[in-house]
Amino acid sequence: MASNTTPPQEPQDVPDAYVGLDERNAEHRARERGWSTVRSLPPGAIITMEYLAGRLNFEVRDGRVTRCWKG
Repeated sequence: MASNTTPPQEPQDVPDAYVGLDERNAEHRARERGWSTVRSLPPGAIITMEYLAGRLNFEVRDGRVTRCWKG
């Protein structure tokens, strides 16, 4: 029988609050707020679309976060 596991709870955070921050400060803030995985990507990067609870994604251009989303 399969176990009934509950996915980990994500931090109660607003991804749009990271837009405009420099990459290093955004990553530091995200880890302080409890995100287990922080991923910085260049604009247009090809990524898989699986959702990973606890992950925060940044799109970074010229050292600044231009977009941020969960999963």
